[in-house]
Amino acid sequence: MKDVLLIALFALGGAACAGLAGALALRLLRRRSVAVSLTVVAAVAVTAMLAGTLAVARAMFLSPHDLTVVTLVVAMAAVVSLGTALTMGRWVVARSRDLALATREFGADGRFAAPSAPATAELAGLARELATTSARLAASRERERALESSRRELVAWISHDLRTPLAGLRAMAEALEDGVAADPSRYHRQIRTEVERLDTMVGDLFELSRIHAGALELSPSRVSLRDLAADALLGADPLARERGVRLLGEDIAHAPVEVDGKEMTRVLANLLVNAIRHTPADGTVAVRVGRAADTAVLSVTDGCGGIPEEDLPRVFDTGWRGSPARTPPSGAGLGLAIVRGIVEAHAGRAEVSNVPGGCRFEVTLPLA
Repeated sequence: MKDVLLIALFALGGAACAGLAGALALRLLRRRSVAVSLTVVAAVAVTAMLAGTLAVARAMFLSPHDLTVVTLVVAMAAVVSLGTALTMGRWVVARSRDLALATREFGADGRFAAPSAPATAELAGLARELATTSARLAASRERERALESSRRELVAWISHDLRTPLAGLRAMAEALEDGVAADPSRYHRQIRTEVERLDTMVGDLFELSRIHAGALELSPSRVSLRDLAADALLGADPLARERGVRLLGEDIAHAPVEVDGKEMTRVLANLLVNAIRHTPADGTVAVRVGRAADTAVLSVTDGCGGIPEEDLPRVFDTGWRGSPARTPPSGAGLGLAIVRGIVEAHAGRAEVSNVPGGCRFEVTLPLA
């Protein structure tokens, strides 16, 4: 037992010396390629075995012939090991180079195509992650292009919408100033109407800027969505009568929610005004409030004739005004964008879908 322990100590001592030398070599060569590192690792393994074997052989007083045989066997093993390590290292380096080239192209044109050659599990996993990142970046760039396009459209439409009432206000002011207005009181009423329209537009822009900047401050309280819907119906009734549109609010259930009453009233008002403006005379706008699992659902269904399927994803975009199936309103396309921003600030979601004869806007909020 004592001899075995002594042999183990000699072998451990020789192997430890080789291991320390290999660790030092790896530290000095840590910035070199993987092939060099694999070669060092293989050399360390063979050297450790050789050092341990020689230490034990000397301790055991082997004959020179036996010592030569052992050394030769270990040397042949070292040659094979080093050759295998170099071959494996060159293969890994080649796969790494392919992946680096693919990544460079990814940085140039934004698209990543994984190399077709087989690679190690780690490199294959890295290629999959790069492909996923490429897809996310492509989607992000697409959203950014859509947002930039909507911003440009918004600026153009806002400029037009501001220029038209301002031109009218200037003409009426000049007519009043020159004393050529046949009915000054009518001009005064028209000026007031245009000013209110401009004030509404500026208010929408300010609200939207707060939403986009994340500066929308909410003061939630427990209210019933049924009460909010009833108040919104009363507020929209004069516009509906003027347009000849019938408002229906018969299927309204009690649904308690924790919301900012002022902001949610704005959401319902925007949805109702939008529905009334796009519903022809003698049409119907129906409001419904119900529950689904642990959420409250409010829907506004109009008779607009439907929205083209390709336009449905853009309905809540800033500046979206519609399509030939949905005549552009006089506003700047901010109302529905504000609706989505406020609803999402309440941890809810706003959706739209087509129904026979029109479309349905749904607002889903967590139940209190």
